Amino acid sequence: MQKELLRYVGREVYLMYMDRNHRITKRRIRIRSVDGPKLSAYCYERLAPRVFDVSRVLAVFPVHLSTVQA
Repeated sequence: MQKELLRYVGREVYLMYMDRNHRITKRRIRIRSVDGPKLSAYCYERLAPRVFDVSRVLAVFPVHLSTVQA
């Protein structure tokens, strides 16, 4: 998972994450860095910097901003 996270440094992604109470959350974040077991990011839900444990990341995928024109 760490290699996949490194691909998204500086980008906005959705992160599926299991917290220490085993609750699964989906966060929209901008990854700032991945340093060993820790992922540093800006969380758009909390409007603040956050640190996530890489071992608790379940999935990551990019946010695609697109518009549909009729």
